[in-house]
Amino acid sequence: MKIDFYKYEGTGNDFIIIDNRDERLKANNTALWKKLCDRHFGIGADGLMLIQKRKGYDFEMVYFNADGNKSSMCGNGGRCITHLAKKLDIVKGKSANFIATDGKHEAVFVDKNTIKLKMNDVTNINDSNLYSVLNTGSPHYVTLIENVIDIPVKADGSAIRNSKPFKKEGINVNFLQIVPNKTPLLRTYERGVEDETLSCGTGTVAAALVLAKKGLATAKDHCDIQTMGGMLRVWFKKTGNSFSNIWLEGPATYVFKGQIRI
Repeated sequence: MKIDFYKYEGTGNDFIIIDNRDERLKANNTALWKKLCDRHFGIGADGLMLIQKRKGYDFEMVYFNADGNKSSMCGNGGRCITHLAKKLDIVKGKSANFIATDGKHEAVFVDKNTIKLKMNDVTNINDSNLYSVLNTGSPHYVTLIENVIDIPVKADGSAIRNSKPFKKEGINVNFLQIVPNKTPLLRTYERGVEDETLSCGTGTVAAALVLAKKGLATAKDHCDIQTMGGMLRVWFKKTGNSFSNIWLEGPATYVFKGQIRI
């Protein structure tokens, strides 16, 4: 069987997206998703998404990590799948209403290729002396360091992700540097990819909220974050140590359309 697919990237976080509204493909095909995401034997991507029908919504986003397993929310993926939904005329106007594994999301087109994605409220950030843990649709560990460029992200991220507190469920590990008079710099190790990615949307949201809680955000109502793949902006409303009206803003870039035999 031949299937059409679309390749997208959001600040370097790249995805395979398949229009599966006809349900030709079964979602529990872990081996196939893993093969398609393989950069040597498949198409190559950090993750794969299916667009599916869901009553009451424009579409359903079903996300799989590069290891083929169904995963939690992906912020960069949410922007990219919205862009494709518009391209396929699933979304008619300048906003979309879709559902993902963590619930409903709204997405708004700022311009043709820039999208703001509404994220779930965050009411709990667990802090220790060395790091913070929070869930922004996916679980994240955020630690502030002095020199993010030189840190061995894959080795250190893997050690934390596989440490006793986090090994069972896994966690995404974010290394964040405050740069005087510049935008904070973020590098992320992602579970399921088990490596560094050029950008992580939910990780960027996590980093921004940690900075906001510490009074270190780049503005009162938003925080810009520089990832290795590009710039993202996180909007929020802070009330005490809780955050609402959280939006992740950034690019969604169509790369190419292809066909593969499976």
